[in-house]
Amino acid sequence: MTGAELIPAQLLKRKAVVYVRQSTQSQVMTNLESQRRQYDLVDIARQRGFVDIEVIDADLGKSASGTVARPGFDRLVAWLCAGIATLIQSKSSANPRTAMVWALPCCSTATGL
Repeated sequence: MTGAELIPAQLLKRKAVVYVRQSTQSQVMTNLESQRRQYDLVDIARQRGFVDIEVIDADLGKSASGTVARPGFDRLVAWLCAGIATLIQSKSSANPRTAMVWALPCCSTATGL
């Protein structure tokens, strides 16, 4: 079974979005391997059968504390809620080498995301 067979055809028609983010400027400068792995998700999305792939990295170095605007995140949430995009993201875990790829078709419209 190929990666494309694992993801429903309806999702493969959507834009695949790779959201690249690190919380601090220090992480942006020193955690280059993490950044590389996040950008590598573009290739994984392509292997899974996505054609329209966009990278959002406007929020690199911006905390998710709620005190800093994150326009990339806002765009991502808007696309997900409108049903025009699918998020391609590596699973956060203690062992990033065993990261899994998630294809999320939609999001909650609840406040406080």
